[in-house]
Amino acid sequence: MITPTEKPENVTLFEAFAYWLKLGFISFGGPAGQISMMHQELVEKRRWISEHRFLHALNYTMVLPGPEAQQLATYIGWLMHGVWGGIIAGVLFVIPSLFILIALTWVYLSYGDVPAIAGILYGIKPAVTAIVVFAAYRIGSRALKTNTLRVMALLAFIAIYAFDVPFPYIVLIAGLIGLTGSRIAPNEFKAGGHHGSSHESYGPALIDDDTPVPDHATFNWGRLIRFSFVGLGLWATIMAALISVYGWEGTLTQMGWFFTKAALVTFGGAYAVLPYVYQGGVEHYAWLTGTQMIDGLALGETTPGPLIMVVSFVGFVGGWTKEVFGPEGLLLAGAAGATIAAIFTFLPSFLFILIGGPAVEATRGDLKFTAPLTGITAAVVGVILNLAVFFAIHVLWPNGTEANFDWVSAIIGALAFIALFKFKAGIVQVIAACAVLGFSYSFLFASL
Repeated sequence: MITPTEKPENVTLFEAFAYWLKLGFISFGGPAGQISMMHQELVEKRRWISEHRFLHALNYTMVLPGPEAQQLATYIGWLMHGVWGGIIAGVLFVIPSLFILIALTWVYLSYGDVPAIAGILYGIKPAVTAIVVFAAYRIGSRALKTNTLRVMALLAFIAIYAFDVPFPYIVLIAGLIGLTGSRIAPNEFKAGGHHGSSHESYGPALIDDDTPVPDHATFNWGRLIRFSFVGLGLWATIMAALISVYGWEGTLTQMGWFFTKAALVTFGGAYAVLPYVYQGGVEHYAWLTGTQMIDGLALGETTPGPLIMVVSFVGFVGGWTKEVFGPEGLLLAGAAGATIAAIFTFLPSFLFILIGGPAVEATRGDLKFTAPLTGITAAVVGVILNLAVFFAIHVLWPNGTEANFDWVSAIIGALAFIALFKFKAGIVQVIAACAVLGFSYSFLFASL
């Protein structure tokens, strides 16, 4: 155990590998919980990186599309050990979740009609609805600081709910409004700090405030072109292989293309991209049903890793439903769909860190850069609220709005929201408690 005045010894790549692997299995709690977990371990206990440098990296990932916690792990791994350090950290943040989700989705599709499993899912669904409502409140209370941003959130909700405007168009329009607003009314689009600086000192860190930026983290045109060529070449190679085997209209090929687009519009985190995934996966491609989408989010909430891993659930169900490898190969088809979804969702995140890191850092504090992101964040609040309404309708009126209102689901959902809002309960604890309530109610109802 190092003392507060001692500087930690250099960390080998193997030691870092062991930590990132451990994190991949215990990273519950969504982005906030995962970021807090990394801060406690890497800043406070191990002191691999200083408070200032940690926040510097975090603020960088906040302006990128994609899962910020996974990108933060990739960034720190990259800062410590270069390209391979970043790849190892980012991959290990995702891989355990992928395998766990594949196993849970197989159980869900194979045994979802078993009364015990159905009862658990009955309790989890209203909990997920409450979690999405709470996410809209939490993000909105932080992001909607001006009336202009509140109006943008309302208009985004109306656009996607009433007029079914595709999510990418909403993101594009919101970004353009933010860019224009930075010149016309800059005070309306000044982003508040997402994370305040800490006044606590945990002692000298391996990467301290005054530690020089390593060569691999400085901007270099040759390196940028090289990484761009390798990353885009990897994407093109996988896509070309899918097209050659399954054709452009093949299910796995369309998944690769769809989840690539999804990865580029995930400003605001996983909750923000879910409506886009719903529009594509449920309405356009019919890979899964709306009810299955809710169940998938519930499974995603209860597994470690980034919440955006719900895309692997969509991919698994899509591969299974479309019988990509025939009726005898459903498990293999599902696993292939889940893997394709994960690869094409997370590949851009690695490129954003390895290619754009130094360039994006140089733009921090420039209103022309931050205002479009502020506008997008405001629109994201409206989009998440739409998702909450969609979930609520499907949970409270499971057989259509003409059917009877499900009062039990409403009570479970209300209790879940109170637990999150008033008592600051953790997401996993809330889902576990609601699963017990759902199972107990189903058991009692079946015995009557």
